[in-house]
This record gives sequence, structure tokens and C-alpha cells, in this order.
Amino acid sequence: MLSYFSNPQRFDQLARIAIPVCGFGGLVLAVIGVYISFFASPPDYQQGDTVRIMYVHVPAAYMASAIYAGMAVASFIFFVWRHSLADAAADVMAPIGAIFTALALATGSLWGKPMWGTWWEWDARMTSVLVMLLIYLGYIALRGAIEDRQLAARMAAILAMIGVINLVIVRFSVEWWSSLHQPASIIRMDGPTIDGSQLTPLFLMMGAYTLLTAWLVFYRLRSRALVQRARSIQSRREREGM
Repeated sequence: MLSYFSNPQRFDQLARIAIPVCGFGGLVLAVIGVYISFFASPPDYQQGDTVRIMYVHVPAAYMASAIYAGMAVASFIFFVWRHSLADAAADVMAPIGAIFTALALATGSLWGKPMWGTWWEWDARMTSVLVMLLIYLGYIALRGAIEDRQLAARMAAILAMIGVINLVIVRFSVEWWSSLHQPASIIRMDGPTIDGSQLTPLFLMMGAYTLLTAWLVFYRLRSRALVQRARSIQSRREREGM
């Protein structure tokens, strides 16, 4: 599949479809999700209206981990098979993932103060998410610090793959260590523990985040491909002019 879309024309055809579909779908879900989350859903019987932070925080935390997983897979594919599209995908996902991770930390702090009485606690979940943000930033910095693009891509891919260890810690931290965070309440063998009135807007926001992220990744990849194509044409014309 990746080899098939490595062809610039095939990828451009895919991106032309994916960009408007993901963008429009994400916008629709975001509008509906924001309305239900902040205006139509009831306040929590314990947290009151503070629970509405969940509709921003949980999807952001979910996307932070999901994007990192995607970046790590793309890095592995590039490292093993040298697919340039996989490297480009990992490169464009990194800053998006960093933004979602920072958003998850910021909203988690805002939620934690009224619920736990503290803005920050060095427990396993919070610390591992902070480490994930640092890995994202390290990945971006590493690619920018090395002039040799191929070497930079390989070193960044290694860092992304090593960071999967921390991703596993993020996922299971609340089960392995004592934490202020509650255990998993959505993906459970016996079903979600969250009431449907809260679960519906939460899923809508998660869907909106996912589609808008896909839109942004495809948009950046296509823009990158168009820039490279323009540079290639300009370089060829300069050679012909000489």
C-alpha cells in the first residue's frame, strides 16, 4: 500500500480526495461536538461544569499518543525500507503531535486543580506524557540540527522508535503505579464506565480531532510534495539553461 502511494501522482490523487473529505468531516464533527459538549450535555453530578474540560483534554491526550504511534510506525517503515513518503509523514506528524501533547498537559493541569487540588503532580502518567512532549520536541530539533537530510532522517527515526517504550508507559502507567488518574474508563472489557450523555460528545470530539489531524497531515504532505516538484522543475530548467 505504501509503495503504491509512494508514486507522486497516486499520492496526489489520494490527497485531493482526502483533504476535502477529512477537512469537511472534521469541521462538521467539531461544530456538533463543541455544541453538545459545552451547551447541550448535562454537568457532572460531582464535577459540575468542570467536567467539560474532559471534552478537550481526553481527545487531545488520545491524539498525542495516536500520532506518536503513527510517527513511530512511519519511522520504522522508513528505517527498514527507506520509503521517502514514510519519512515525510513522520516529519509532518511530529509538530502536530507536540501541539496535542502540550494541549493535553495544559488542559489536564486546568482540570487537575479543582479536582485534585494541584496543578501538577509528578505521578507516572503526567511525567510520561511530559517525556513524550520532550521526545516530540527532540525529534523536531534533531531533524533541524543535522544538515545531512538522510542522516537526520535516520537519527530521528531511531529516536522515534526508542520513544515507543515511553508510549507503552503512558498507556499502562495508571495500572502499573499509583496515580491520581483514574483507570481506563472507555476501552474496557466490560464496556465504558462513562454515561452516554458524556460519552457521545466525547466520541464526537475524538472523531473531530482525528479527521482534522488527517486533514492537516495530508495537506502538509501534499504541500511538501508540490514544493519539491517545483524545485525539481526549476533545477531542471536551470540545468537546461546552462
